Amino acid sequence: MMKTGVLAGAVLAMGLLAVSGAQAQNYPTRPVKMIVGFSAGGTIDVVGRIIGEHLSSKMGQPFVVENRTGANGMIAAEIVAKADPDGYNIFVSNSSTITLNPTLFKDIRYNPERDFAPITTAISVPLILAVNPEHPEGGKLKTLKDLIDLAKSKPNTIPYGSAGNGNITQLAFELLSDRAGVKMVHVPYRGAAAAQVAVLSKEVVAVFDTMSAVPHVKAGKLRALAVSSAQRVPELPDVPTVAELGFPGFDVSFWVGFFVPKATPAAIVDRLNKEIHAATAVPEVRAKLLAQGGILTQSPTDFAKKITEETKILADVVKKNNIQAD
Repeated sequence: MMKTGVLAGAVLAMGLLAVSGAQAQNYPTRPVKMIVGFSAGGTIDVVGRIIGEHLSSKMGQPFVVENRTGANGMIAAEIVAKADPDGYNIFVSNSSTITLNPTLFKDIRYNPERDFAPITTAISVPLILAVNPEHPEGGKLKTLKDLIDLAKSKPNTIPYGSAGNGNITQLAFELLSDRAGVKMVHVPYRGAAAAQVAVLSKEVVAVFDTMSAVPHVKAGKLRALAVSSAQRVPELPDVPTVAELGFPGFDVSFWVGFFVPKATPAAIVDRLNKEIHAATAVPEVRAKLLAQGGILTQSPTDFAKKITEETKILADVVKKNNIQAD
């Protein structure tokens, strides 16, 4: 009887695999929604449309972007979390909605690990640690070590700007401060653009800025001390990473990734992963993506691992520094 049960189980498993494989082979048979939690024209929306356009041409069905904005992507996340796990609702998300929101909000109505199957990231955007060369104190800083030494000599007095309470730009600074053993004064602004204006107008000594700082760095209006990603960025090849400068493993980036509901057949997840990965090698698609950030694709398993590790790091920073969201 045991042998019969094992055999029946094996037959059932093989049957399920066959069904799953057939679903993936025939998928999609109707239009696919790509749910974006942010407004049209932003990085997440643009990346979703670039990939969606390519998938439409390669897979024979429209991949249509639908913007469901609000609550830092949480409205869109909840929609996809509750959708049928059949591959026809894809969540296009930034890193904050997946790895940061769960550490900041108590009333969150989705669980990234429980509710989503990661497909892959498409791009990763580093932050640039920048100072103003004309700032009375920031202007003297040539290296990351200079900034840390200044913060050590004047604890709890050196102001840094961020794009808001709980924003990834604050988390990056607090993580660096924790690793360096210093404490600076956080000055939150309403968005990255406002934080950039603050450092340009010498209101703060430093910021972890977005890639929009690159033109200011090249024009000499800002000085880049380091980048937050694991690798240097092509736009600023002479600027070292934080990890290179004595903080191994430091890697805080803003990424855009793709997800489906958790129970979506693995064969569909794998096919979407394969198609998105292939899209990034197409010259015209690649050029459009590079205008948004550095291209980064990975397997669903590696993406899931990245999410787990990143969530833990950010949760520790939030708890240690008692960070509150706006």
